[in-house]
Amino acid sequence: MRLTTKVHDRDVAGLTYVYPVVSRRAGGVSVGINLNPNNACNWRCVYCQVPNLTRGKGPAIDLALLERELEAMLGALVHGDYMRAHVPEGSRHLIDIAFSGNGEPTSSGAFDEAVALALDVLARYAPESDPTSDAFVRRVVISNGSLVHQPEVQRALARLGDGGGELWFKLDSATDAGQQRLNDEPTGVDRTRRNLHTALDCVPTWLQTMMLAWKGAAPSEDECAAYLDLVAEVAGHEHLRGVLLYGLARKSYQPEAPSLSPLPAAWMEAFAARIESVGVPVRVSL
Repeated sequence: MRLTTKVHDRDVAGLTYVYPVVSRRAGGVSVGINLNPNNACNWRCVYCQVPNLTRGKGPAIDLALLERELEAMLGALVHGDYMRAHVPEGSRHLIDIAFSGNGEPTSSGAFDEAVALALDVLARYAPESDPTSDAFVRRVVISNGSLVHQPEVQRALARLGDGGGELWFKLDSATDAGQQRLNDEPTGVDRTRRNLHTALDCVPTWLQTMMLAWKGAAPSEDECAAYLDLVAEVAGHEHLRGVLLYGLARKSYQPEAPSLSPLPAAWMEAFAARIESVGVPVRVSL
């Protein structure tokens, strides 16, 4: 299969835990690590492109199999012809390894061990350890941030940070009603705020934010203002890298899909400027 930015099939390589994608946000090939092959997540975001999504956490992980798969994929990308055979020109460079997949990766009981394993394997295939180098392959955990209060998750994130990695912390809304509607998450913004501060103390962190139209309507000014207030609250933290602001680009498999549509590019750019006005860098992906 020829990879594109719209093909994020976790089964594309025929493996259990590891899959390659061409990432529109990362700008090249990202090697995904899926610790939720059971399609289970503790959230249910309305724009989620995972079919048959269920509530729950990641299953037991065969760490030996994960290591073999990651070694095979990185070997094919770095030393083999996988790039030429499957990746469009202009994207044929390895950008990162990313814990993402079909659910919340930090819900896996093996999350800390899997992070340690991935860092070790990556060091063998892409040994550059200076995050400022063009040759550095980023280490990323893409998370909804809901379990950062757990000590074992904090331990894994600190390990990630020590290895030059970063966390992408989901923040689609800074109101309880907005989180309930977009993420089907009843925990609330107070927990999100506390977990965000904890995450920032553990690891360099990007906020990842989906903005979309609901039944044709853009987010309300109250929603936008609450979001900007929370971003401003953490703007001065040394570990905050910025905001990854992205729009609806792939098909949702959730019941709310008919109510969702992309926002105009002009709206996204204007909102990015408002985020930048509180002193936080923004990368926009439409």
